[in-house]
Amino acid sequence: MPTILVTGFGPFPGAPFNPTGPLVAQLGRLRRPGLAEVKIVAHIFPTSYAAVDRDLPKLIATHRPDAILMFGLAPRAKTIHIETRARNTVALLPDAGGATGALKLAPGGLPAIALPAPAMQLLAAARAARVPAVRSHDAGRYLCNYLCWRATEVAALNGGPRIAAFVHIPPVRRKARPRRGEPHLSADDLARAGARLVMVIAAAAR
Repeated sequence: MPTILVTGFGPFPGAPFNPTGPLVAQLGRLRRPGLAEVKIVAHIFPTSYAAVDRDLPKLIATHRPDAILMFGLAPRAKTIHIETRARNTVALLPDAGGATGALKLAPGGLPAIALPAPAMQLLAAARAARVPAVRSHDAGRYLCNYLCWRATEVAALNGGPRIAAFVHIPPVRRKARPRRGEPHLSADDLARAGARLVMVIAAAAR
């Protein structure tokens, strides 16, 4: 039975509501015929560097996932972004606890590393859900990129998860119809796309 760890983040400075939390909780309850023999573990990281460093190793040790599907909020995005690499740098921006990360995640290491994920299949799945999506080579310089890097490091270890995928989602509207200046995507749109993304990861993890 493949195990998929699905993660999101809580609120952070500038984003008092993070839609990845409700999305991940919903995906953790997902029931589909194609997931009958798949275990889904949902986890919401507090948006802090310390939380990633504390929780990720525990989650890996406890659940031994075959794949990790991570979600993060990109406040300025208009579409879903399927991330393909993590950069060896973070901005000196405070997390939700006021702490800042190291300027270099791996001093002396490569400037960027590729995420071990079926990016093209994920991209096709999101678009099949009628949600605009693009492939991205830049996961930013904040907690999302930090988690991308740490998860990719874990995936490279013997016995680690074989897949580590990261998906940036845009803000969502709260009401049925968007008003001027509001996001066009709804929580239902993201849930529909998220379910298809989980199915892709499940197939790749088998």
